[in-house]
Amino acid sequence: MIPPEKLPVKTALGLNYDCGDFPANQAKALEQADWAGFATRRDEAKARGRLRGIGIANPIEKAAGPGQEFAEIRFHPSGNATLLMGSKNQGQGHETTFKQVLNERLGLDPNVVQYIDGDTDRVAFGIGTNGSRSTVIGGSALWMAADKIIVKGKRIAAHLLEAADADIEFAVGADGGSFAVAGTDRRIGIADVAKASFQAARLPSGLEGGLFETGTFAPEDNTYPNGCHICEVEIDPDTGALEIVRYVVIDDVGTVVNPMGLKGQIHGGVAQGLGQALMEQVVYDRESGQNLTGSFMDYAMPRADSMPYMEITSNPVPTKRNPLGAKGAGEAGTVGALPAIVNAVIDALAPLGVTSLDMPATSLDMPATSQRIWQAMREARA
Repeated sequence: MIPPEKLPVKTALGLNYDCGDFPANQAKALEQADWAGFATRRDEAKARGRLRGIGIANPIEKAAGPGQEFAEIRFHPSGNATLLMGSKNQGQGHETTFKQVLNERLGLDPNVVQYIDGDTDRVAFGIGTNGSRSTVIGGSALWMAADKIIVKGKRIAAHLLEAADADIEFAVGADGGSFAVAGTDRRIGIADVAKASFQAARLPSGLEGGLFETGTFAPEDNTYPNGCHICEVEIDPDTGALEIVRYVVIDDVGTVVNPMGLKGQIHGGVAQGLGQALMEQVVYDRESGQNLTGSFMDYAMPRADSMPYMEITSNPVPTKRNPLGAKGAGEAGTVGALPAIVNAVIDALAPLGVTSLDMPATSLDMPATSQRIWQAMREARA
């Protein structure tokens, strides 16, 4: 593995890995999954008549590639604000994540911020949600819009506090964001500055009224989320039925804005990988070409009882390719799940002679359904 001190590295494929701690990801995963104790668990499973296997994968992907995204912060005369984003929420929790970024940067209470996304009548533009780019690029655009709010807010605060612009500092504290005269206890909250911005008599001469700013951001290169997945499975040798009994993820997606939302995205990503690895398959009739899996009555999808309990731990190494230090997380779970699960299945079947996906007599291709596992075991025994 590339050690952290050797990064950045340009790979043979022309990809520019900028940061990460790949050896630490694996070391943490091996410890958390009790890799050293697997032999004992395999023997215990064998005593119960089960085949047990363990698989590991160290995924890395490129995410949030070059492309613009837009954000606007629009204060109102009441002191409340509206946040308008070009990235469209599809269930990822953008309305929570972006409000957290706004709270971190400006100290705004999320409860007084109206959130609007993807409305082409109200939002100037947006590229959209794809490629794990929303937090990385959209969040950075929001950060830049917030910087502009602070710059203009300092001029208004300096006028209200009767101080020089250069003497005004902005900070976020327990009571929210506020502007203060350096070295004194004279300060004014950002909501009061926003209210004053709509009152001409309270503005410095020559300054345009109102407090609303936009930001756009386009990264110069991809980010590279990475991690380590370890999966443990048990297989019934009589039927081929498979159960995932343990799943560990160590994930580096850079700065973690919302830990709960991140875990939810990894859960969803692993579920998609699990579906492809173990059950999802489009089937056509050989004679007519008719799709036999045209509805979810016939096309298998993972359900709650298919999913294992997942132990997810972050090992963040923030990137310098955007102001948030984020790397993207939406697809990270899927990238690691496919090889980790299939490796575990092959490991469980190896004692029977099924040692790879492409052995002519004992091939096991995705999806590793119970039927395919049973047939591979049967062919190996023969």
